[in-house]
Amino acid sequence: MPEWGYSITTYNPDTMVKASGRDLRISPKAAREICAAIKGMMLGEAKEYLNQVISKKKAVPYRRYKKKLPHRRGLSGAGRYPVKAASRILEVLENAEANAEYKGFDTEKLRIIHASAYPGAKIRRYIPRAFGRATPKFETLCHVEIVLEQVREG
Repeated sequence: MPEWGYSITTYNPDTMVKASGRDLRISPKAAREICAAIKGMMLGEAKEYLNQVISKKKAVPYRRYKKKLPHRRGLSGAGRYPVKAASRILEVLENAEANAEYKGFDTEKLRIIHASAYPGAKIRRYIPRAFGRATPKFETLCHVEIVLEQVREG
């Protein structure tokens, strides 16, 4: 098993908890936009938001990957409903919540301070074509990291 690192540099194990999903079969582009949308939210708020994305009630705003993308109701710009990526990121978020409960944190006071997604390995396949040729059919896997911090009183 590989030893996975995290891209966050200011991790404090006394007040923070982390979880990651590695080699997920979701779109890295959609995962990046979801992570940008939920970063800074409270845990319950982010879970409710992802459930609304899965049920196609709320759209995820697309900031980078938005060429020829239509505007959506409730957004000031382009957006989509990435159901598969939202459900996998919700699983990682619930894993982080379980880690926080194990550490004894209050789950009502957890805020997402770090949420990132980046491409992982490629699954390389080829489709045989006529005259001895082949067409590549590559699938890029995705890594997702989430770090929660307990909000102080005050």
